[in-house]
Order: sequence, then structure tokens, then C-alpha cells
Amino acid sequence: MTVAVYDKSGTKTGTLKLPEEIFGVSDSPKLVAQAVRVYLANQRQGSANTKTRGEVAYSTKKIYRQKGTGRARHGARKAPIFVGGGITFGPRTRDFSLQMPQQMKRKALFCALSSKLLRQEIIVVDLSDLSGKTKEIALLLRALSLTNKKGKADRVLFVTDNDSMVKKATKNIGGLTMLPANALHAYGVLKSKRAVFVKEAIGLLENTFLKQN
Repeated sequence: MTVAVYDKSGTKTGTLKLPEEIFGVSDSPKLVAQAVRVYLANQRQGSANTKTRGEVAYSTKKIYRQKGTGRARHGARKAPIFVGGGITFGPRTRDFSLQMPQQMKRKALFCALSSKLLRQEIIVVDLSDLSGKTKEIALLLRALSLTNKKGKADRVLFVTDNDSMVKKATKNIGGLTMLPANALHAYGVLKSKRAVFVKEAIGLLENTFLKQN
């Protein structure tokens, strides 16, 4: 399977053969859904926390005597009914993280990339002569019709090979998400409308995911 390769001006310069082990995998919606769920769960911070009446820093002295005042019975100011007291059934620190075998994550990524290629939503670009200016990437996106009505990138995933020039040129463009090929995941692929691969990123993708045991 081959795809067209474009230069930084958006002109077609040739073709590139993609590895079938990555871009020719049969789809598995259940596996991809599981990978997305695990990824999103692992992004949750889970640090929301409230103090119970046993944790609030207050005196434990009884407010007033039990009988003879005509008022309701009360103990310490730490009770939940008082301002500044403990919270009843409030949020507590939680660990939302989930585990998933590495091979399943890898297969889910391959499924996501394969389905994106079938929908013709993957573009390969040759940016070997990039100078690092944002304007160059902006013109490329416009030439490849990857912008929305406001002129911003339309949910574009830019996959790089850790080239500093590409990082510099893409970091200030709205609607564009830049990910190195060795950190690619199924959720990032599915969330984007189009995926733009720097030519060298394909090799990094192979070295990272096909050579894992």
C-alpha cells in the first residue's frame, strides 16, 4: 500500500510504501474502544478531596452544655452542619488508572491507523528543507485543505520524528496536535480528522512498535 508524498508547499513529489503490519490491520472496534477508555481513565487526576469531621482542624470542646439552654444538642464545631465543619460524603482522592497489556495497546493503535488510511485521512509530507517557521506549516495546511473556515487547522494530528524544526514550526498553530511517532496512541489518532505524517516518522513508527517483543 502506497500513499502520495507532498513537499512543504503542498505539491506532490512522489509516493511512499507504508508497512502493512501497521497500516493493513483488520479493524477491531471493541479493542479500540477499550484502549480509548484506558487512555482517558489514565488522564484523570483524581485529586479532588474534602475533609471529614475527623480531619478538620477544630477544637473538640463541646459548644455549650447538653441541657438547660433550650437549644438543640451539639457537640464540637467540626460537625457537618456548621460552616467550616467536615463534609459529609464529599469527594475523596481516587486512583482512576487502568491497566492494559502493551500488545493490546499496540494492536489498537494499528487498527486506528489502518481504518484512517482506508478513509484516506492519512497524508505524508517531506519537510527535510523546513526552516522552522510557523508560516511554512500554515501554508502547507492551507494547500492540503486541512484548515477550517477560521483558517485554523481542522483537528489535525501532526506525527513527527522528534525533529526540533518541525516542533518549532507546529507548536503555535491552533487546532493542530503534534505527537512524536514513538508516543502515538489510538485515542490521538481517532480524535483527529486528518493525520499528517512527516516522512521520517514512518521509520520511527516501525522501529518503535514493530521491534517490540
